[in-house]
Amino acid sequence: MSKKIKVCVIINSRANYGRIHSFLDAAKKNKKIDLKIILGSSAVLQKYGDISSILKKDGFKIFKKIYNIVETDKPSGMAKSTALLIVELTSIFEDLNPNYVVSIADRYENLAQAIAASYLNIPVVHTQGGELTGSIDESVRHSITKLAHIHFPSTLKAKKNLLQLGEDPSKVFMVGCPSLDFIDKIDKKLTKNFFKKNLGLGSHIDQNKPYLTIIQHPVTTEYGLGLKQIMNTLNAVCSLDIQKIWLWPNIDAGSDQISKFLRTFKDKGKSNFTKVRFYKNFSDKDYIRLLHNTSCLVGNSSSAIREGSYLGVPSVNIGTRQNLRERGQNVIDVNYDKNEILYAIKKHLKRNKRYNKSLLYGKGNAGALMNKILTKVSVNVQKKFYKKKN
Repeated sequence: MSKKIKVCVIINSRANYGRIHSFLDAAKKNKKIDLKIILGSSAVLQKYGDISSILKKDGFKIFKKIYNIVETDKPSGMAKSTALLIVELTSIFEDLNPNYVVSIADRYENLAQAIAASYLNIPVVHTQGGELTGSIDESVRHSITKLAHIHFPSTLKAKKNLLQLGEDPSKVFMVGCPSLDFIDKIDKKLTKNFFKKNLGLGSHIDQNKPYLTIIQHPVTTEYGLGLKQIMNTLNAVCSLDIQKIWLWPNIDAGSDQISKFLRTFKDKGKSNFTKVRFYKNFSDKDYIRLLHNTSCLVGNSSSAIREGSYLGVPSVNIGTRQNLRERGQNVIDVNYDKNEILYAIKKHLKRNKRYNKSLLYGKGNAGALMNKILTKVSVNVQKKFYKKKN
């Protein structure tokens, strides 16, 4: 019997998990793969919604947990947290000696694992590379690309961008985005007592009535402006007589200031008369249900563009965080301006129907394709810049 391929996946956030769940599911069933899952960063912190219990409920074993976050609201905290994660992962990788380390998308924590693995001569597998967006994510994503040996881009344009960065075409596989894989396999109706079951704080939500979903994160390259930006969004949505589901921001620099403001807003009882309920996170399947049934998704999350385009969810994308990302017809782009945000939401609500399903980010089979390819592909740990022959 041939030796199993040891694949190490590091999950650093709730979004990370949704972006790789289908791959983990396929790997767990794959007799050729020995899967090792490590949780770190905000994925193990209760204030951001510790996802340990979600993974265990989904049947996954957690190999190791890492507590590497430096608790500060400044950009320096992101740099220091990255450095700590490099130190921790280097020791783990030395002991574990995996065949591959999987780096998901463009978080700064994922850059840490790519650096640690590269210096230990462990091939790096990168998902969702080659995309163009905004903020520091853009730089991080392309940096991971140059450290990675196998690439699983989500779109054809992203694949082309990877080739322009000098990556070997034989190691670049357009598979689509893994976060779409469960969409067609689950019942997307809101389950009984959906909002009560998922806890949350604030106003009561009637799941039989329309609601907005708001997900807005701080933008690292616009540090210090996050509170002003979020207030424009809050003022816009709260002027509408419709229920609102607001998901807590991620851990990036500036999130504490936003979180304190939202917490004060809730504690003063304002969330009750403005019909706002706050949540830390949802399981990835419940998250799909949330998006599928929302009247409009508002903010700067890539979910509006990835899952949103596949589901046809009316979406309002605010600001620069996703401004260069490929998108479907479901997205209206606006600036950090209350009136622009309000106008775009009203336009979607007046239209009052879903958009056509877009296959821009794949057909919903990325996880299975990634598993199949990993068991067959071979790599040379010494990378070379690939130049297309004339």
